[in-house]
Amino acid sequence: MTEYFLGIDIGSWSTKAVLVDGHKRVVGKCLRRSGVELRKVAEECRDEALRQAGATIKDLKRTVATGFGRDAVSADGVRTEISCHARGAFHYFPKEITVIDIGGQDNKVIRVSPHGKHISFKMNRKCAAGTGAFLEEVALKMDIPLKDFTDLARKSTKKLPIGAFCTVFTSTEVLALIRKGEKKEDIVRGLLASVAARVMEMEPITGTVVLTGGVIAYNPGLRDIFEQDYGLKVEIPPDPQFCGALGAALYASEG
Repeated sequence: MTEYFLGIDIGSWSTKAVLVDGHKRVVGKCLRRSGVELRKVAEECRDEALRQAGATIKDLKRTVATGFGRDAVSADGVRTEISCHARGAFHYFPKEITVIDIGGQDNKVIRVSPHGKHISFKMNRKCAAGTGAFLEEVALKMDIPLKDFTDLARKSTKKLPIGAFCTVFTSTEVLALIRKGEKKEDIVRGLLASVAARVMEMEPITGTVVLTGGVIAYNPGLRDIFEQDYGLKVEIPPDPQFCGALGAALYASEG
């Protein structure tokens, strides 16, 4: 009888579930908006991941929860977001790395040792500037789908400095650039560059960087910014938005 292990990452923006088997292979996953009914959404994600694996809840050996809503759901154990993102990233890149997780509401910079232990971390929670919520709001005001940002940014021929210290001020700044006749591709690149700049201000970053989170999942063009503007070696794991949930699932499988 196959045993399965579940990781659930209940973030402020979205809830992710990853199911692994005894060989630590991903056999099911699900992502949904968190909303206000955290337990309900977590259970729906769990059930969908089990369905993909052709399994039932009776086959589920252990569940570990992480994220801001980890205490709102039924689980066998809980882990911090920091430890789970470190564990998930190290699973794909087993060496000394710096994990940069850019989510809907916050950014994290996590240093991971060559043995997979998180050494230190920094988190930016002052406001939504430089996060997924920031990009989504500005994209809405520009009437440009967020999924188009990467293709547009890669057509840019000019680096425009954009603040991104506050969503309201940035929207005003973007409107001023539009009035000046700046190209939308240059503005979009400037917005992505402002997100990278907010991260780089948190802590000096060198070596191999692993980008995780929803923002990089939908805007892989951010990798270009980190490499071109800061000279970093950047890796992106499969399904970067599920990295925290994967880390939780791996902890579940290790008891």
